[in-house]
Amino acid sequence: MALKKGDILPDFALPDQEGVDFSHTDLKKGSPVVIYFYPKDFTPGCTKEACSFRDRYQDFQSMGAEVIGVSSDSVSRHQRFREKFSLPFRLLSDKDGSLRKKFGIKDQLFGLLPGRETFVFDRDHRLAHRFNSMQSSPHITQALKVLERL
Repeated sequence: MALKKGDILPDFALPDQEGVDFSHTDLKKGSPVVIYFYPKDFTPGCTKEACSFRDRYQDFQSMGAEVIGVSSDSVSRHQRFREKFSLPFRLLSDKDGSLRKKFGIKDQLFGLLPGRETFVFDRDHRLAHRFNSMQSSPHITQALKVLERL
């Protein structure tokens, strides 16, 4: 079942790019959270999206928001991706797609690619906005617009 506006952030625990388990309980209370799901590390669209989040990361930080990227890539691949592009935010490895399923993200292109979707949770960790597009650039501007209104 897909998350809808007002739903609470689902429970999760996944390894980050260092292999350290990161859970919903590790998120700062009273701070908004942006979680973006993307198909695959090192692909052109996903690299562009990650670098756009990196380039605007200070804007997210100034609004008190944490940014988290999620894909099915391995911990080691996430580590290489994060290091190569100097990404300042955490990347979670959702190898079995369990978090993607909890969020209700559908595959794209006739099931050939995992969906690209961004979720913005407010200070109470309730869903304020979800945005689905295979185009990578609008995800950052959409998330920032929503955070400005929170």
